[in-house]
Amino acid sequence: MTALTGDIEKAADVLRAGGLVALPTETVYGLGADAENPAAVARVFQVKGRPPSHPLIVHIAGAEHLGDWAEDVPETARLLAERFWPGPLTLVLRRGPRVPLEATGGLETVAVRVPDHPVALALLSAFGGGVAAPSANRFGSVSPTTADHVRAELGDAVDFVLDGGSCGVGVESTIVDATGDVPSILRPGGVTREDLEAVLGHPLAVPSTSAVRVPGQHPSHYAPRARVILVEPGKVVAEAELAQELGHQVGVFLPPSFAGAQVKAHAVVTVPHSTAAYARGLYGFLRELDQRGCDLIVASLPVEEGLGLAIANRLRRAAGPRPSQ
Repeated sequence: MTALTGDIEKAADVLRAGGLVALPTETVYGLGADAENPAAVARVFQVKGRPPSHPLIVHIAGAEHLGDWAEDVPETARLLAERFWPGPLTLVLRRGPRVPLEATGGLETVAVRVPDHPVALALLSAFGGGVAAPSANRFGSVSPTTADHVRAELGDAVDFVLDGGSCGVGVESTIVDATGDVPSILRPGGVTREDLEAVLGHPLAVPSTSAVRVPGQHPSHYAPRARVILVEPGKVVAEAELAQELGHQVGVFLPPSFAGAQVKAHAVVTVPHSTAAYARGLYGFLRELDQRGCDLIVASLPVEEGLGLAIANRLRRAAGPRPSQ
């Protein structure tokens, strides 16, 4: 554990005082505020430049606290919490009275999860409440997976950065709508659809749109400064070299099957064979190509199975139309 006990106590004090703390989780770093303090929650939106209608996720210390934050929790949700918490799974449930509407984007639902990171859990235990936290970056940009990413992007807008090392999963949590009779996946993430289906015993839909607003649904999200274009795996090299010839500074996500190929481009990242390693490194790869001065990134989608579904979701959002600021 990188963070010392003194740092955790200091971070808890900052939260109690209404300040903002960047905290590590197994997925990405979050920009946290006391979930019960509307003014502190409002500051999260201000610092990120996030529309106030976009809900935040309330992080809690354990599944035994779920009833403090949500009402009418169905057995399906309790089953998923028992199996996957702590872990990269967020459950959308009916909001309990403890949750201010500022944290839910004005909705009567709340997104809740228990992070699987020793520093985050130690902070939640020391704080003794819920921490409302989106990713610790500007709205729509690449999520941070190290404390240095947070410092570089948000600087002194954050009152305290709690360093817990690099994030082990690297993409955000899976969000499951558990408000109805049949759960559905609103955002693919660190818990795979296959694992969820194995526990529930039936298929889960992944709708492209939902009446329930959750993080990560904006048409453009997780986006680097460089424009991202997606092509078929077999066309990545040709498309990249053509764009380079046309004057772009091209970054390439080279598929594993092309590892070792010589590509005429400004910068090349060879995608790992393992989807877990790819997910863990995805945001770092995007940041690296930005830092190397690329203005265009050429990539292909992985097979949409397991964590490949979450990676494909992030790349599609990164390639989408940019949000107006």
